Amino acid sequence: MLKKRKWPLKGWHKRFFVLDNGMLKYSKSPIDTQKGKVHGSIDVGLSVMSIKKKARRIDLDTEEHIYHLKVKSQDSFDAWVSKLRHHRLYRQNEIVRSPRDASFHIFPSTSTTESSPATNATVLETKVSQNNFPWQPSIPCSSSLPETCTSGQSKVVAWLQESEEMDKCAEDLAHCQSNLVKLSKILQNLEILQRTQSAPSFTDMQEGTALKGQFGTARRRQRLAAAVATTVPFSATMSPVRLHSSNPNLCADIEFQTPPTHVSDPLENPTDYIKLQEEFCLMAQKVHSLLKSAFNSIAIEKEKLKQMVTEHDFTGHNTQMIRLRQSLSQTGEQIHVSLPLSQQVSNESRLSMSESVSEFFDAQEVLLSASSSENEASDDESYISDVSDNISEDNTSVGDNISRQIMNGELTGGAFRNGRRTCLPTPSPDTSNINLWNILRNNIGKDLSKVSMPVELNEPLNTLQHLCEELEYSELLDKAAETDDPYERMVLIAAFATSGYASTYYRAGSKPFNPLLGETYECIREDKGFRFFSEQVSHHPPISACHCESKNFVFWQDIRWKNKFWGKSMEILPIGTLNVTLPKYGDCYVWNKVTTCIHNILSGRRWIEHYGEITIRNTKSSVCICKLTFIKVNYWNSNVNEVQGVVMDQEGKVVHRLFGKWHEGLYCGIAPSAKCIWRPGSMPTNYEHYYGFTRFAIELNELDPALKDLLPKTDARFRPDQRHLEDGNLEAAAAEKQRIEELQRCRRRYLEENNMEHVPKFFKKVIEANQREAWVSNDTYWELRKDPGFNKVETLKL
Repeated sequence: MLKKRKWPLKGWHKRFFVLDNGMLKYSKSPIDTQKGKVHGSIDVGLSVMSIKKKARRIDLDTEEHIYHLKVKSQDSFDAWVSKLRHHRLYRQNEIVRSPRDASFHIFPSTSTTESSPATNATVLETKVSQNNFPWQPSIPCSSSLPETCTSGQSKVVAWLQESEEMDKCAEDLAHCQSNLVKLSKILQNLEILQRTQSAPSFTDMQEGTALKGQFGTARRRQRLAAAVATTVPFSATMSPVRLHSSNPNLCADIEFQTPPTHVSDPLENPTDYIKLQEEFCLMAQKVHSLLKSAFNSIAIEKEKLKQMVTEHDFTGHNTQMIRLRQSLSQTGEQIHVSLPLSQQVSNESRLSMSESVSEFFDAQEVLLSASSSENEASDDESYISDVSDNISEDNTSVGDNISRQIMNGELTGGAFRNGRRTCLPTPSPDTSNINLWNILRNNIGKDLSKVSMPVELNEPLNTLQHLCEELEYSELLDKAAETDDPYERMVLIAAFATSGYASTYYRAGSKPFNPLLGETYECIREDKGFRFFSEQVSHHPPISACHCESKNFVFWQDIRWKNKFWGKSMEILPIGTLNVTLPKYGDCYVWNKVTTCIHNILSGRRWIEHYGEITIRNTKSSVCICKLTFIKVNYWNSNVNEVQGVVMDQEGKVVHRLFGKWHEGLYCGIAPSAKCIWRPGSMPTNYEHYYGFTRFAIELNELDPALKDLLPKTDARFRPDQRHLEDGNLEAAAAEKQRIEELQRCRRRYLEENNMEHVPKFFKKVIEANQREAWVSNDTYWELRKDPGFNKVETLKL
């Protein structure tokens, strides 16, 4: 089959696949497979699979990775789909029957994944193989899906009264609870040992000063060696046994009880700490396996019930139905209540496996709208646009005008106080009662920009304000405008490009509002010395454009977003470029954005990841170029959010090396003597209860009374649904959101019926040198704001 590379959208490459008992392994050639050189292994049973019949594509979402596969011939495609369906069913039954063995398949170590050749495997070649499966007789009728059983009402009744899976689930939960108690005790001992190691002993200090000579030196060496042996990083010891990709911070979520009073000295017994670590790993693996087994049991029983409801008449079996539903509900509640964990098992985690383990999706070709062709990207479409080579106009006089107007107060209009708000009016709402699965299940592989989501899933900001949020660390541009060395200027531009992602670290739990066509947003920051405005210039496809001016720089961008849901993860694919000019040096920097992926959409703790490559070019000068790589997390790389980059001269020689993490900071040089170029600011108090907003984000939707008469009526701060959500009035926010979306649909129908096209008010479309369409400012916003004012200008009623 053809496989799309993990780095986003780098093209299709031929790979040799082997489907072996529910595990899909791949390598470059059959010879590599025979030698054990397996590039990867996919657990089909725990993946959400969707197919696209017309494109002959198969997409597998495994939470950590999204695999895109393509088959050239229709016969081979049908064969792969058929085999994958059967292997999924087999694999799911295998997981339920032997969860301990299944856990080793799910998270193999590097040695087992890379070195073990596929033996006795079901190899699918180009021609259709026979439909005989050697593992089929091992699946009894009672544990497979109901449609494999013989028909008849007697069989239905027998199946409904059968409760082996649910009894097994209850046993697993009982064992899990006892293991968690043991796990908590081990953690207590580990914590005490860690404290004892890090705290100096008064007795040791006395011995160190009293004992002299050879004996004292030997004793100190012995203690030093023991301390080094016992201070092995906890993460390094646990790395061979990965707990679960959906919750990498399991240890941090477990509450500690009162520590025991008597603990042995780790310096006297240097192996105690290591033994406790090993015991913790084994116990944690048992707990993880038992939880998986319990969830999978519920999932398969639920699928049985669902298929029986749709395929059989249950008029005479209402009692059994009610009883089975109650048992399923009680078991789910038992999972949630019985675990002594503080935060790991959230309300959303009840959906963990129950909604996906037994699901197979035939992705629909039409989505909600007549113009569904916009939802599906072509296979050869490049999501990262080519960097523009056009030369923008000279902006040397713009900076002086902006600085003078801001300092003279011409732009503020008395709107700014000495301080801004430091907290939102109300905390974020509880979203645990929202079943995202029912909303998203029919949209796998599709663009979600047209899907109307519940208002509780939004945050009280929209995409136009998010564009302004990328300027939170605009002081990096100010510093670049005062740096004479072109290589150091490029380093600062790279730090600014990285800083735009820092605010997303705590924001995986909510989404911004989609702007309406013609909606605008304005932000004047006298403390930062810039003025900013943005506009939604297109609705389908959704395109947002912005422009920012300062005495030191000019920044603008136009970005089109494509959101793809793959079953467990959602990818956000930006198309467009960001531009910065520094009038003092005549530089014009252009770069692209990377792909964003939100993991665990339906269950567990959501977390956000950015991956891909950013190329920064100076279109006015070819002195240097910068390449930043946002590294994608995988089983062999535990460094999440890592960024690496280089600044090179014309000949490709590396001048500066960059490294760091996009949520912690960026460094220039070689560790440990590297220089910190940028570090994000501290988070506000209780940020986790207020959408994970940074201090800058909290200020973006603040509406000063003095600004109301100066802003256009299309400004995002006048949106009633967004304002109601910020104030905590969810019912009013939902009603207003529905009303506003219906108004926008009416306006769109009116334009289509009259063959009219929407014309943005403050941006114009231009064709760049690479034939790409771009949106730039038409230089009318600030003039209209100043004289005669937006209250005298005709604007859309949104």
